Amino acid sequence: MSHLIELRSRLLKAVAAVLVVLVALIPLANRLYAWLAKPLLEHLPAGGAMIATDVASPFFAPLKLAFFVALFLAMPFILFQIWSFVSPGLYKHERRLALPLLASSVLLFYIGCAFAYFLVLPAIFTFMTSVAPAGVAVMPDISRFLDFALVLFLSFGFCFEVPVALVILVAIGVTSPEQLVKGRPYAIVGAFVIAAVLTPPDVISQLLLAVPMCLLYEVGIVAARFVTRRDPHEKGSPAG
Repeated sequence: MSHLIELRSRLLKAVAAVLVVLVALIPLANRLYAWLAKPLLEHLPAGGAMIATDVASPFFAPLKLAFFVALFLAMPFILFQIWSFVSPGLYKHERRLALPLLASSVLLFYIGCAFAYFLVLPAIFTFMTSVAPAGVAVMPDISRFLDFALVLFLSFGFCFEVPVALVILVAIGVTSPEQLVKGRPYAIVGAFVIAAVLTPPDVISQLLLAVPMCLLYEVGIVAARFVTRRDPHEKGSPAG
């Protein structure tokens, strides 16, 4: 029961943190949406604008974005609560490995989202507006654009976790750095397949996802070489 009570306390603190940030962001919801839509609006033809096909979209779309931004900003605190609950049951060497992986995963996710916003979104919108047939007014719906942008951010954020995933696989004994080197050609093909599935059908955005994934695969191999497996009988006692 004590563990369940502590878990409940940690979850309530995480939810409270998201709600506090959300309340602070609600007055800025429209500004946040304008900031998100800036790469699209800059590439629309002269006189182009976004539209709202649903009556409630002008209210719910910025509010939805504010919630995801609040979740995004509160993520370090949420992960800290998860870490505080899990860490007492880990062995000391597991704590030494898990804490850097946790920090690296958050940082890489943020970098992936920033990469998608500053580089990928402008490239996609440049391509989409340039291929529009003559006489067709490009006027994206605000709700559909928000869903598209969020999916893109999540895709790049999770794809940038390749080094962390490789280190974890090596740490638990699923693979080894040598096997990762041998599997490099398959990883490159897989990166381009994933990029083709997650990005729009233009070469630029696919390359902007596939090439970083290939580079991060190499980073993961280098990081995995520093991971050494210990015999389970040598673990000693948990840290807590």
